[in-house]
Amino acid sequence: ENLVSSTPTSAHAEYYIDIVRQKHVLRKLINTARETERKCYSGDGRNADVILGEAETAFLGIGGEASVKTDWKTAVDNTFRSIERLFESTGMIEGLPTGFKYIDEKLLGLKKAEMIVIAARPSVGKTSFAMNIAECVALGMDINGRPFEGENNRQHPVMIFSLEMDTTSLAKRMVCGRAHVSAWRIARNLMTRNEKADATSALMRAAGELKGAPIYIDDASGLDISDLRARARRMKRQHGIELIVIDYLQLCQCREASKQGRQIEVSRISGQIKAMAKELQIPVIVLSQLSRANEQRGDKNEVPKLSDLRDSGAIEQDADVVMMLRRPSMVRATRDDVDTQNLAIVDVAKHRNGEVGDVKMNFFRDFVRFGDRSQKDETAEAEEVQRQMDESAPPPPEYQQSEIIIEDLM
Repeated sequence: ENLVSSTPTSAHAEYYIDIVRQKHVLRKLINTARETERKCYSGDGRNADVILGEAETAFLGIGGEASVKTDWKTAVDNTFRSIERLFESTGMIEGLPTGFKYIDEKLLGLKKAEMIVIAARPSVGKTSFAMNIAECVALGMDINGRPFEGENNRQHPVMIFSLEMDTTSLAKRMVCGRAHVSAWRIARNLMTRNEKADATSALMRAAGELKGAPIYIDDASGLDISDLRARARRMKRQHGIELIVIDYLQLCQCREASKQGRQIEVSRISGQIKAMAKELQIPVIVLSQLSRANEQRGDKNEVPKLSDLRDSGAIEQDADVVMMLRRPSMVRATRDDVDTQNLAIVDVAKHRNGEVGDVKMNFFRDFVRFGDRSQKDETAEAEEVQRQMDESAPPPPEYQQSEIIIEDLM
């Protein structure tokens, strides 16, 4: 009788499965703790922040295995409710607005769990573009100062990982850009007394607006991706971060893959950034360098392709959105030699859930600031093209003939 009663039966299957699962999780916790202890004593040059980040990621990974996944019914219900909200809203924005009208029309906002890549060659303006978006999101208003509509009409906490520029430089750029004041002219003392007075007033206004914005900047250089994820996780927990900006991907490190080659290391970093966006359920904008491949192709307008993303094809695969930024004025003269000094083109080269294509924008170099490009701007550019074509056109045939006759008589 005791033998029969002590024999496991299928009726208790769930109970025994839970015991096995609990033991499995405990074993992984023990192994992770031992591995963390080994790293602490190893003396391999890792600092405490890196080890802490790796340990936090590892422990949370174990918790993720034990967590309950969203069931299909809940997913369908959530989808239906989100569609209902779109029907009820006056606009078309599904995620966070970028602050740029025509970019938002193309992307329908920055959506949760998405990895958005902004790629360009050096000095084209990718940092400025990303900071303009961060500013708009944090303030809850578009680039022209109009408040966002509906539930987005509020401030949204933004976390910026600036691996290239320090916090002071970023703040100076954002304040001057918002004030429409040239930092370059200030630095070289090229302003008149009246211009300085106007600039001071504009800078005070811009500084007052930005001072209250929920923008958090971490300017530590050479961050390991595990450490970056741990810091982002803590900021989400403490401040409710709704958007993360990373400037830029190629400056991140992944020590675990550093000895396997740069391509594998960048692939690992890209995958970790995408995983972070999904884990935190917020959009992550990551800046990326482009290679010189488009220049080597002999492309007259140097239009980049997805394959030009530097160091790894994994960036293209992991990203939900890829925007490639270029400014024609930085390229050798175009066929019509048109003055395109203020023209910037954002090529939405990949959009997992929507349309792709070019978006023309204005870039104000003095203020290092982007803006929506209106139909008026397009008309002015067309008129400039026509003017330059008229000036470069050859003289009428009658005039040419008269010149030849006079020359012959002489």
